[in-house]
Amino acid sequence: MKIHKIIILIGCLTASLGLHAQNISDMRLNEFLVINTDDFEDDYGHKNGWIELFNTSYGTVDVGGCFLTNDPGNLTKYMIPKGDVLTKVKPRQHTLFWADNLPDRGTFHINFRLEDSDEILFVSSDGRTIVDRIKIDHSIASPNVSYGRTNDGIGSTDGSGEGWEIMKKTSPSTNNVILDGESNSMKLKKLDPYGIIMAITAMSVVFVALIILYLLFKWIGNLSIKKHQKRSDDVAKQNDKAEHKFEETSAEAYAAIALALHLYREETELHDVENTILTIEKSKKAYSPWSSKIYMLRETPQLRKRN
Repeated sequence: MKIHKIIILIGCLTASLGLHAQNISDMRLNEFLVINTDDFEDDYGHKNGWIELFNTSYGTVDVGGCFLTNDPGNLTKYMIPKGDVLTKVKPRQHTLFWADNLPDRGTFHINFRLEDSDEILFVSSDGRTIVDRIKIDHSIASPNVSYGRTNDGIGSTDGSGEGWEIMKKTSPSTNNVILDGESNSMKLKKLDPYGIIMAITAMSVVFVALIILYLLFKWIGNLSIKKHQKRSDDVAKQNDKAEHKFEETSAEAYAAIALALHLYREETELHDVENTILTIEKSKKAYSPWSSKIYMLRETPQLRKRN
């Protein structure tokens, strides 16, 4: 039993580690700013470069225990501390790390600067698996201009920069794409100014729903009728069996049973005592009682002719 428990425990730990690794693989380097002179400030009021991570999944991911580094030869350069509730990134949300080379300031202050880096790597908690990486092109690095994914979480993870672009404006801890264009309702208003398409669509939805309800109720009604008919057929079969069984017993048998019960209840009547056993023997007579002399009946008249 102990061996089985140990095996089960090891299996659970392996499954949990695999699940954790799968969740970590949903994280992406989403945006970064190398030179910060007049942009977002940290919680100390200082302006430094920053790195934004994005959770592409629809489940919360804890990045505690993972690593950020700017050195492919040292994948464990900065370990994100475990146990901090703020390292749990909610679904489709962002988290920000300050590249100020001041890790003593807290969980989100890493031990290198982007001005001195050629690449950013996000590494899984095993210290070996590179989840995402992006190269830093200092030739396009301008003060207060960030570099990020065109669409959050979408693009290369090998450092090639596919799906990345220079951002029109920085967007730390928020979406890279701001939906400030024409809304869908305004587009529909231009396309259907009199509401004809909307009315037809609404009526179609209502009629389709009614048809589905009609078919559903009809199916339920037929099913109920079939069940009731089956129940009635079962009852009829049972009644037929009972009647058939009743018809198999002859009237003579019932008469004999009644006579036996009557004799049993009569105290003066002599009869043998049997325990729940009734013996009935059929008597066969080879003659007709109507022609027997014991019943005091006359002989059958015969016709005789005289010569």
